[in-house]
Amino acid sequence: MGLSSADDAAVWKLNDSQALVLTTDFFTPIVDDAYDYGAIAAANSLSDVYAMGGRPLLALNLLAFPSNLPVEVSREILRGGAEKVREAGAVIAGGHSIQDEEPKYGLAVLGIVETVRLLTKGGALPGDHLFLTKPLGFGVTTTAHKRGLVGADELREAVDWMKRLNRAAGEVATRLELKTATDITGFGLIGHAMEMAQASRVGFELHFGNLPLIGCARKFAEAFTFPGGAFDNLEYYGRDTRLDAGLAEPERMLLFDPQTSGGLLLAVPEGRLEAFARAREAADLPAWEIGRVVEGQGITVFAD
Repeated sequence: MGLSSADDAAVWKLNDSQALVLTTDFFTPIVDDAYDYGAIAAANSLSDVYAMGGRPLLALNLLAFPSNLPVEVSREILRGGAEKVREAGAVIAGGHSIQDEEPKYGLAVLGIVETVRLLTKGGALPGDHLFLTKPLGFGVTTTAHKRGLVGADELREAVDWMKRLNRAAGEVATRLELKTATDITGFGLIGHAMEMAQASRVGFELHFGNLPLIGCARKFAEAFTFPGGAFDNLEYYGRDTRLDAGLAEPERMLLFDPQTSGGLLLAVPEGRLEAFARAREAADLPAWEIGRVVEGQGITVFAD
């Protein structure tokens, strides 16, 4: 699997039973704390491997750093990343750094997957239930933080969720032999759900009232502190999205809010619901049912 399909990572078949999963990601700081920034960036980079049903093996640091910042800051960024990679059961095998005007950090990640357990965006079927494993609202909150509007407890909630690995979600999905998943990141819920629906040649029905939101998301949505990417997502993906007239504009924009290190969106067949409930309880995995897969195309969002 390569450029022919819009999946979360590249996949290289090793043999009849295994394949390598390769991905990379990096971005500028979204929080002030260097350690948290490194941990969030690492969790975000690792997420694509989990979204493909894989297990991370090793990672390479990718760091851009200004000459006018103390070297201790770069050490904290790398420490945050290294500890998150260690939590994932992988190792930092090296990396590369350059001098730049603004910090940038992320990872190139190599993982492995059993081919029979490979997750892709293209296997959802009508009747499947859609589950999301992290709440939404990271983009609108971190942008508000940059404007000095976010309290310490509000920021901590967002940071703790963004630092959380999608490891348990990926392991539950592969254990139950689910076929379809993606992670919710820069294209927002609608953008990534749209890619999944299009790849599966089906439609999605989502219920806004079932969407999990971090505690301050509505407050900052009403203050309209959305990043520019939210409006880009609306323009591009909004054309194939039918939004309930009962949704207020801030609620509509939350659907397109770019996420950093968001959760996995999983399609769970009707016959696997009980097993999924048991598995997620055993793994202490949060998961919210947000909609269903239907025949047709595009996404419909109901206000309830």
